[in-house]
Amino acid sequence: MNQEDYAVEDAYDDASGTDEDAEATRRDAGEAESSRASRGWWDRNADEYQSEHGGFLGDDRFVWGPEGLDEAEAGLLGPVEGLRGLDVLEIGAGAAQCARWLAAQGARPVALDLSHRQLQHALRIDGGALPAVRLVEADAGALPFRDGSFDLVVSAYGAVPFVADPVKVFREVRRVLRPGGRWVFSVTHPIRWAFPDEPGPEGLSVSASYFDRTPYVEQDEQGRAVYVEHHRTLGDRVRELVAAGFRLVDLVEPEWPAWNTQEWGGWSPLRGNLIPGTAIFVSERD
Repeated sequence: MNQEDYAVEDAYDDASGTDEDAEATRRDAGEAESSRASRGWWDRNADEYQSEHGGFLGDDRFVWGPEGLDEAEAGLLGPVEGLRGLDVLEIGAGAAQCARWLAAQGARPVALDLSHRQLQHALRIDGGALPAVRLVEADAGALPFRDGSFDLVVSAYGAVPFVADPVKVFREVRRVLRPGGRWVFSVTHPIRWAFPDEPGPEGLSVSASYFDRTPYVEQDEQGRAVYVEHHRTLGDRVRELVAAGFRLVDLVEPEWPAWNTQEWGGWSPLRGNLIPGTAIFVSERD
């Protein structure tokens, strides 16, 4: 594999800035603005995110979303024994928990993330030892790998919801995949955009149009975006995959399991038992 090695230094100064005073709105946000906002937001909030959710995610588990669906049981990437020897790219890897699980199955994973601070947490989990996976800091819209470098590309809530041009990302994924390679990713289920992001009863009433694709933006006093999330319908996602040269194999909507009693933002047992919270797209390169 001929790939550019993005260094992740051992030392890191605490990120400055706060999102507490950000104003929430719905407005257009382009590719460059969305990328800048995502990098800044995850650098500022990685510590809190890993502290709050690290126990649920584990250090070396592959969890597809807040429902707790585990790849070891779901098998969306194919039989576990079939992962051995595969070159795998994880996009939006965070602290590389999923990639670390893939490595334990004998795969050769690369964990890519836009956020330097998230990748610092990957080094923290490895405790200063030789990292279990290769770490790369880069944008999902410009993957620093040659054509046909990977057998499999995965993403658990990484990158896709935050990019303005998902077809560009999907085409990049197709480019680095070998023929017949699989692209599997999870996102917030599109139906959730019609409901308030609340875990209680107030989150059960439709408050917005499912068909409104206007991005959700949090911006500072100068109007600069500090957080951006983009909405697509289920049909949009299927068309984006097809436009990028993929064939949809499966669409998984995990049900909320009885054992999971936690709330994670707007995800909760109450809502999870009534409406889907996660959509997992399983596709293959044509």
